[in-house]
Amino acid sequence: MSRHDDLHEGRRWLDTAGEDLRAARTLRDAGMPAHACFLAQQCTEKAVKGVWYGAGEEPWGHSIQKLIQEGRAWEGLPDTKIWRETAAALDRFYIPTRCPNGLPDLTPGQSYFDRDAEEALGMAAWVLQRCCGMLDAMDEALSAGDISESEID
Repeated sequence: MSRHDDLHEGRRWLDTAGEDLRAARTLRDAGMPAHACFLAQQCTEKAVKGVWYGAGEEPWGHSIQKLIQEGRAWEGLPDTKIWRETAAALDRFYIPTRCPNGLPDLTPGQSYFDRDAEEALGMAAWVLQRCCGMLDAMDEALSAGDISESEID
């Protein structure tokens, strides 16, 4: 794929992440915090994968923390620790927010509360905003000629 194609694919993932964030807010407002937490996790996973695709990489897996640790786009960022801690917190919403066997003798609806949804939505919005900025920077670098079409393999 060309760099332009990579960036287009990355934008598709970020657009979908934004849709997930809007849906998560709707679920929070409808009194469904467990579902809101799960969609916040999904928003973040897709946003991070969007940066991977934008950089010409092929992401694999569902752990946001692992995607950030292994993604070249995060190498050398000054706030990598904040990224990893945010990712780890959101990874915890992947299974137990939607599966009744994720927590002993409780359903997700009994285990997650409005505060959980607020925290998850805040973290997801933080990651999405920064991932959009990372993709914008890649696009600007390509437009300015700082990155060639063949530079990222």
